Amino acid sequence: MTPLRPLHDSWTVRSASGEVVAPATVPGCVHTDLLAAGLIPDPYLDANEDALTWIGGEEWHYESAFQWDGTGHERTDLVCEGLDTVARIELNGVVIGRSANMHRSYRFEAAHALRPGANRLSVVFSSAVEHAERLREELGFRPGAYAAPYNFIRKMACNFGWDWGPALVTAGIWKPIGLHSWSGARLAEVRPVVTVEGGVGRVAVHVEVERSARSEGQLWVTAAVAGVSVVGALPPGADSAVVELEVPDPALWWPRGYGEQPLHELEVILAAAPGAGDVLDRRQVRIGFRTVELDTEAGAFTLKVNGVAVFAKGVNWIPDDCFPSRIGRDRYAARLVQACEAGVNLMRVWGGGLYESDDFYDLCDELGLLVWQDFLFACAAYPEETPLREEVEAEARQNVARLMPHPSLALWCGNNENIWGYADWNWREPLEGRTWGEGYYLDLLPGIVGELDPGRPYWPGSPYSGSMDVHPNDPGHHNIHIWDVWNERDYTAYREYTPRFVAEFGFQAPAAYATIRRAISDEPPAPDSPGLLHHQKAIDGNRKLAAGLEAHFPAPVTFDDWHYLTQVNQARAIQLGVEHFRSLWPHCAGAVVWQLNDCWPVTSWSAIDGDGRKKPLYHALRRAYADRLLTVQPRGEGLAVVAVNDGPEAWTAEVRAVRHAMDGSELRAQSFTLEVQPRGAATAHLTIATPGDPARELITVTAGEHRAWWFFLPDKDLDLPAADFTLTVEGREVLVEAHTLVRDLTIYPDRVDPAAEVDDQLITLLPGESHRFTLSRPVAEPPVRCVNERRGEASTR
Repeated sequence: MTPLRPLHDSWTVRSASGEVVAPATVPGCVHTDLLAAGLIPDPYLDANEDALTWIGGEEWHYESAFQWDGTGHERTDLVCEGLDTVARIELNGVVIGRSANMHRSYRFEAAHALRPGANRLSVVFSSAVEHAERLREELGFRPGAYAAPYNFIRKMACNFGWDWGPALVTAGIWKPIGLHSWSGARLAEVRPVVTVEGGVGRVAVHVEVERSARSEGQLWVTAAVAGVSVVGALPPGADSAVVELEVPDPALWWPRGYGEQPLHELEVILAAAPGAGDVLDRRQVRIGFRTVELDTEAGAFTLKVNGVAVFAKGVNWIPDDCFPSRIGRDRYAARLVQACEAGVNLMRVWGGGLYESDDFYDLCDELGLLVWQDFLFACAAYPEETPLREEVEAEARQNVARLMPHPSLALWCGNNENIWGYADWNWREPLEGRTWGEGYYLDLLPGIVGELDPGRPYWPGSPYSGSMDVHPNDPGHHNIHIWDVWNERDYTAYREYTPRFVAEFGFQAPAAYATIRRAISDEPPAPDSPGLLHHQKAIDGNRKLAAGLEAHFPAPVTFDDWHYLTQVNQARAIQLGVEHFRSLWPHCAGAVVWQLNDCWPVTSWSAIDGDGRKKPLYHALRRAYADRLLTVQPRGEGLAVVAVNDGPEAWTAEVRAVRHAMDGSELRAQSFTLEVQPRGAATAHLTIATPGDPARELITVTAGEHRAWWFFLPDKDLDLPAADFTLTVEGREVLVEAHTLVRDLTIYPDRVDPAAEVDDQLITLLPGESHRFTLSRPVAEPPVRCVNERRGEASTR
């Protein structure tokens, strides 16, 4: 056997007419190739997206020449790890294969079409839009969240546009491609089923073998991990085997915050004879020893790892770029480390995107981030007929087998919001009895997971109540999504929910200032200026932002006011929601915020914008997801302090609660001790919570370094003092000393230096208190905002 020979050089791309021709980068896509050649403007800037819709309607020809001298092996295959999406593959004019699925790899026999010397490889991509429209005509209309027929093609759904993403329908060789030569047999699949019981780790290594036409004899499989090695035999003609290993007392893999993440290399060798000789193929797979289960008793939805219940401090993950070939390990690492630093322990890979690259899951293994993996169905009814059913089954089998070795993978989920859509979104009449995906979620997919990844939890949908007879988004049953708050209600309505697990909830805000100014050339920028409006994809998004502000603040006067206050409102909304849901532990076992990241510069629900900059929400999320949380919550007719301890040690919280006047003076105080068990929560009623004048009073609750705030009224109804503080800048250090109450003070160094960041935002101080910020690089006069700043004071002083 020889290693894969990459075929990544000397590619060109051209339109079917030949009018557009450019050098091509493989892996890549047509948009990035045309952009690199200067033939199109950057689709992420201003409204350039609209001028590029023609690309998705074209047929694109990728062509490359390479030399071939033969290998002497029995088989040579063309291995295509990712083709986007509907393609005809020709080698020296001979059609050797076709593809119709972005989410799977393909292997085509190529030896019959190869010739010594010069060879030409061509991959012709049909229009994904036309292909999907044609299938819609053949199979009958199915409703979806958007007009584009993304539910009729196995392609990244958000490629067709979403309420946070542009419509940029790509085509191209988006993953590696190359020639693989081999003889005798090869390892087609290695699936290690890992269990831990009674202090013993067991690895059942399921091996699938592909034989060449000449291979009929006995084969040998050796599996080795953690110093244990076992040899198994495949009888003549057999193409599968199971080799079982036992590892005594293995070190367990834990999610971050619960323990370490030891990983072990499992090596599998396929040979024509026992022993070290005659090796035909080998594979290395990294595994971890742990158990994972989903407790759904009595409506619960609680992940347990190694028998320990875990509160999911989660975020939803979307593709980090509309052009995923641009996302490498370094970029994944940057985002996932940012997630860890925000206290996150679970990533939900959303069903309108991708099965991410191996780098993503490897990093989650290393960082201790649990992965909730949706199968790729989102917000639409999906046909269950040929040819889509066969593609769905092939992609599911392939990706379950690929991803199941990862200890970070905690849950397979059948779809995003499709069962909810069938129940609530007026689908039934237009469907006219046609299939809509139920058979996938309740039959096909759980069957594949049960066969290939036994023991890993599967759940039919998000949201889903556990039964088709109960409303799928019932808060009392399992997992729900909360979207009425963003769409229709003030964010304080999160407190009206007592859910078992919240898999989606979010609130919008614009991107960082430097990101907006890089991507949008409006002068001056305004919420409704053309570029900013184009980068607001949510239906009535700006109206909903304005409604959210109206409940809490006076109307913003300038763009800077609007930018700051919408970011504050987003952060407050999500912090309130997370703290409320955590205060309900263990009744509520998870909060998964929509969303961590963006795929381009846009006004959205993200904590990290399309340029990788942290919004104020990020810093609020870090506080809300801290292992030890102190929060004030309404309970009955009064207020209570809830101390949440997500750490392994008991927490004796010496609590002091104070009702203050707005000048910081103490009106009434209360002290008590809360004993909080590991992974537990404790509650105490506040006896000082009745204000004399709610417009002029507030509460602080402090336990060591932890503090919670309570204001009795929205800011617009409070008698807040005009903020007075001293700002001292020394190199990268910024010291703020408060002379009055200062609420949600935020430093914006990127307004001066787009490369500058600050380590914290949204700091509230009482008179006499101070806070030291650290900048990533010196900025002489970083702009500062706070909610109660003096009227008319420049925002960029």
